[in-house]
Amino acid sequence: MNDKLGSTCTSILVEGEINSISEIEKSIIKKYRKDLWSPFIKGIKEFDMIQDGDKIAVCVSGGKDSILLAKSLQQLQRYSDVRFELRYIAMDPGFNDSNKSMLINTAKEVGIDLDVFSTEIFAIVQKIAKDYPCYMCARMRRGALYEYAQKIGCNKIALGHHFDDFIETTMLNVLYAGNYSNMMPKLKAKNYDNMELIRPLVYVREEGIIKFTKYNKIRAMNCGCVVTSKSTSSKRQEVKELLKQLRKTDPVIDKSIFSSGKNVNVDSVMGGKIGEEPFTFLSRKFQEE
Repeated sequence: MNDKLGSTCTSILVEGEINSISEIEKSIIKKYRKDLWSPFIKGIKEFDMIQDGDKIAVCVSGGKDSILLAKSLQQLQRYSDVRFELRYIAMDPGFNDSNKSMLINTAKEVGIDLDVFSTEIFAIVQKIAKDYPCYMCARMRRGALYEYAQKIGCNKIALGHHFDDFIETTMLNVLYAGNYSNMMPKLKAKNYDNMELIRPLVYVREEGIIKFTKYNKIRAMNCGCVVTSKSTSSKRQEVKELLKQLRKTDPVIDKSIFSSGKNVNVDSVMGGKIGEEPFTFLSRKFQEE
């Protein structure tokens, strides 16, 4: 995705004492079964994300999405016939003290045994990518997570991207990057041997995650960025607003955008790549209909 596209983080204000760990866990499987648990299981099964013997590093940022991801995988591990290990890791890219404390305290409150490691990513990004830092930050954070996960013996990392992230990324690429590409539910790491990335919340809508977070009074943090804290421009936010308007006349437009990634007709596009091999319509034989 183009490095000028940026990103946004949804901050949720909650009041009152957080629900008990048992109530939080029960709400995933029962109260929000349709919104959270069922689509979570669907994504894992459809894209064959977890196998016997996997050791998965669950990447916890302290935000609402990663907290739900961690708790959902925790519940799956308890009840699944597939035997796999989980390590809950969190990277401190240079948080201020309050954000770091929120990350650690929230993890404890929801019953996540968090392994925090530190980097200087925020400081580095501020020096080398001041104009459009979000893309560079995301790439560096991803690399640091892969490296640490591999170091502690994991073969997979799990990220908390949800359904809305998937369709927004598709639209961002079409509208602003000039290409058609999707966020992948599962993919092999290019630069880290025998490592794989999975996104188990692929079918979970952000609306359901917000309901879950508010109901359980979980104090989820935003991205904690100290680089873009005063920035107001975001192409992703523009896409969010565009989709919001389109839903008013077409309630199923989100599903159509997502499904388009599964229904690409290579014979009907002007050019692209198959693997690393580029092609254009000129390289194909023309056939009469």
